Amino acid sequence: MDAGAPHDAGGRGPQDGGGLRASLAGLTTRGRSFLAAGIAAGMCAYVLGQSELLRVGLLLAVLPLLCVLALHRTRHRVSGSRRLTPMRVPAGSEARVQLRLDNTSRMPTGLLMLQDRVPYVLGPRPRFVLDRVEPGGRREVSYRVRSDLRGRYPLGPLQLRLTDPFGLVELTRSFSAYDTLTVIPRTEALPVVRFSGESSGYGDGSRRSLALAGEDDVIPRGYRRGDDLRRVHWRSTARYGELMVRREEQPQRIRATVLLDTRRLAYEGAGPDSAFEWAVSATASALVHLLEQGFSVRLLTDTGDCVPREGGGFTSGGQESAEAAGLMMDTLAVVGHSDGAGLSRACDAVRGNGAGSGFGGAGGDGLLIAFFGDMDDVQTALAARMCRRGGGAVAFVLDSADWSGRPGGPATATARGLLTLEERLGRLRDAGWTALAAPPAVAFGELWRQAGNEPAGAGGSGSAGGWG
Repeated sequence: MDAGAPHDAGGRGPQDGGGLRASLAGLTTRGRSFLAAGIAAGMCAYVLGQSELLRVGLLLAVLPLLCVLALHRTRHRVSGSRRLTPMRVPAGSEARVQLRLDNTSRMPTGLLMLQDRVPYVLGPRPRFVLDRVEPGGRREVSYRVRSDLRGRYPLGPLQLRLTDPFGLVELTRSFSAYDTLTVIPRTEALPVVRFSGESSGYGDGSRRSLALAGEDDVIPRGYRRGDDLRRVHWRSTARYGELMVRREEQPQRIRATVLLDTRRLAYEGAGPDSAFEWAVSATASALVHLLEQGFSVRLLTDTGDCVPREGGGFTSGGQESAEAAGLMMDTLAVVGHSDGAGLSRACDAVRGNGAGSGFGGAGGDGLLIAFFGDMDDVQTALAARMCRRGGGAVAFVLDSADWSGRPGGPATATARGLLTLEERLGRLRDAGWTALAAPPAVAFGELWRQAGNEPAGAGGSGSAGGWG
């Protein structure tokens, strides 16, 4: 569903079946009292022989039944729709939900109560009372939802409660459709800095012209509507039996990998202010910034999973790049702790020799941005191996003791079988990483700027990594 298009919430729900018998169950206390009084008056009229009392009894008994019949017909001639704008919002931002109710019957409705079901983290359940909807009429109401926690939250199904003007019958209709609100991590605008080297994401030295590579070296593609016929490559057309055209000049974009350590053992605490949530938010900020700077980007986790999976794992530019960026944000919206205890799969993926990873052995080039939590000696060695020649490597290291506020130090880290923060930073820098500690009191933008100003001799990679 498009973000700006209404979504039809029509269809019978589980409470709509059963026909008139189910509708009779919708009689209110007043309706049941009217029906009982009518039956009692009819019986008394029969015993006493009072025809006037019989007319009163018939009126009392028939009125609730007529209301049941009218609402039963009206219930299935009322349609509801929902429009969610936008469908993807950062944590802490609001989304607007617009509900529309259409009366397609030839009869006006009575009192209506519209209710939408939302998760408790998005706020209280919205309820709206509509007095009367004329035949063919329409009513629109709206409410806002907001969450400080990232995730995917269902909205719906929409419920409609109808009552007659006399309050004798109350029927409920539950629609079947629902929408999903995706709350992505907060992102922070990052400064443009140079980590190392001279190349940039779209630098002149990175451009490769396929059209100038020679007639025999041209890599053709299938003809698309609107292509210039002067670009038709006749030799390939004869070979493949369909129109093939030469590719236009395309820039070879610098690659960048953003690695997020999601191991459960690497972080402590939970909630919006936890170390893991900071790492997820910083990962999203780095991804967005690198895409804006023209990098071909992929998101990688310690499990070896890569987003996107097509195109060798990197975004390819254009519309595909925008779709891949949305896919990466959706992935970060629901990413959680992994049960794995090691970084071996991530190391294989970064070095381009992961089994079944599909990265094509090109994982070692370009820029590597990593977010690590607590690590022991083995995991620190694996992280150090990820830094390879031919690409810059920047690591932001979080320490659970600092983020949780509990007393730390070398003795505590040793007791848990972990390396201290200083030991982790030292080993990563010795391997060629630009490694910085990520304390809770420092904004990620400032750390990003500091990483760009870090000289190669003090922990920089010393290799061409491009602009950050």
